[in-house]
Amino acid sequence: MTGKLTHFDADGAAQMVDVGAKPVTDRIATACAQITMQPETFAIIREGRAKKGDVLGVARLAGIMAAKRTADLIPLCHPLPLTKVAVDFAETPDLPGYRIEATVKTTGQTGVEMEALTAASVAALTIYDMTKAVDKSMRIDDLRVTLKDGGKSGRYEAP
Repeated sequence: MTGKLTHFDADGAAQMVDVGAKPVTDRIATACAQITMQPETFAIIREGRAKKGDVLGVARLAGIMAAKRTADLIPLCHPLPLTKVAVDFAETPDLPGYRIEATVKTTGQTGVEMEALTAASVAALTIYDMTKAVDKSMRIDDLRVTLKDGGKSGRYEAP
């Protein structure tokens, strides 16, 4: 850890980091989250019986759209030209629920961790929204960056 918060100037005011002098490099980030639900809710999603339609398909699109809108949601994020956004789901019957993984790529001067985190969280929120009529007790947790690569700080992989 560098110990310096880059989103604050010397006087403590919020600032958008100037990335203009940074080299353009390939950047990638992966974030994950999980949503835990009642066994019946898991079965409804798994079997495609949700009244609102294809829960995971809609959640995937929501996650992709969210990654593209991250700069509109997080005040100091740079708008980035994303080259790839993928949102995937792994059934986790022992929760029961789903593990969500979002991977975002760009070629640019700053990383895409916030875009990956936004994609994973909005995908989880969409699953909740589409099935809350049958299960208000769902829990979303374990949102975190699992991979970040590119740029000056190099590669990070979660242990």
